[in-house]
Amino acid sequence: MTKKVLPNEFILEEAGKLLEEGREVCFTPLGDSMLPFIHGGKDTVTLKIVPNVDVGDIVLARLPGPQYVLHRVVDRNNNRLILQGDGNIRGLEGCTREDVIGTVTAINGEKPSRGTFWCGILKPFRRIILAIYRRII
Repeated sequence: MTKKVLPNEFILEEAGKLLEEGREVCFTPLGDSMLPFIHGGKDTVTLKIVPNVDVGDIVLARLPGPQYVLHRVVDRNNNRLILQGDGNIRGLEGCTREDVIGTVTAINGEKPSRGTFWCGILKPFRRIILAIYRRII
């Protein structure tokens, strides 16, 4: 049996359609922008549409391009959300609540961490921690 890899854009667009129908969607994201909480190509995430998106939630959002990101909400001002990957030291994305396709409700079947410690106290040390972590894994 040959394994087929479909483009992210196709998978995420189809996931958005299923979420709009009220379904849950599970998939394996690619990339390392959410290390150490989500390992691209290995971990499985479950998404749902939830009524409220808050700081600490991990969301799948459609950005201009179209580009999709699975990142954590690090700040919120009314309808405006600021996103950042847990594995990113810099780089923020802005979007609106309407750009959010779904919210991660599980990673490998477990409730996701809110990232409070990682995004708060450890934020100044993330560069060092991630460098060591990437060398180990």
